[in-house]
Amino acid sequence: MEYKRITSIDDPNFKKLHDLMGKIFPPEEVLDYELWKEPLEDPGIRVFVAIHQDQVVGATEYRYYPDWNIAMTDFTIISVPGLGLGRFLAQSRMQDLQQLAQENRKELFGMFAEIYDPYRASNHEFGGVKVMDPYVRREVLSHLGYKRLDLKYVHPSWENNGEAVTGLDLCFMPVTEETDVLPASLVKAFLTTYYSVLPNKPKEWLEMIEKIAAKETIDLLPL
Repeated sequence: MEYKRITSIDDPNFKKLHDLMGKIFPPEEVLDYELWKEPLEDPGIRVFVAIHQDQVVGATEYRYYPDWNIAMTDFTIISVPGLGLGRFLAQSRMQDLQQLAQENRKELFGMFAEIYDPYRASNHEFGGVKVMDPYVRREVLSHLGYKRLDLKYVHPSWENNGEAVTGLDLCFMPVTEETDVLPASLVKAFLTTYYSVLPNKPKEWLEMIEKIAAKETIDLLPL
């Protein structure tokens, strides 16, 4: 298995990846093909694919923020069972992030992720791929150490239509398991930076940011 970074929409593996995303994720979660040009060329956005027998069988996108010493997992795709893809992607990603943090002369503080709550939104079939089932994913991410932020979470649709996407939790995986709160200022700064690419923010998202700004800390709860 090869862990390979994609930095251009002209990379033949990106076409395979984008096709795979279209099969796995709902439309509002997938950026249009041409709109990937700048993100892929951005050195802060890291898109890697798992290649097995010349096929893209898995992928993960994430980014590291040196000023905050945190990361964000944008997505993880596991399309084929029985290859150990989940472990391969998680370990390869963490090794890469630890290297980035080391270059920043720090130890990684932790990593954000948006995680579907199948108990509230059970209509995500992820292309019928059983290993991507939201119930399975949620438990796997809990095993990895992710905790749920204590807030009612929405995010702007990636279709940039000003609609709010619900049915997810914002979660954080602290490297130190004893971490059970986050500074609200960190959460606000991260979310406003992460979604700065989308100009059409829904009212629900703006109200959420205001509520976060009014707090000092946000609890991390079991996932």
